[in-house]
Amino acid sequence: MQQQRTSIDNQQAVMTEPPEIMSTKDHLYLTDMLSWNLLAMKKIHFFAQQSQNPHVKAALEQAGLMHD
Repeated sequence: MQQQRTSIDNQQAVMTEPPEIMSTKDHLYLTDMLSWNLLAMKKIHFFAQQSQNPHVKAALEQAGLMHD
């Protein structure tokens, strides 16, 4: 019984098309996510500029390219 309930709880509906309207809650989630991504990019850029190790600097710059 417990295993059956767990498998049902883990299932999520898959959207095949985007909704016609976005709820306020969805908009807030997207705004938060984009804000966190921007902050991560700013931190990566800052630490890449501060790094004196070329390998670390290159790795940070490569990670920063994900957010271009």
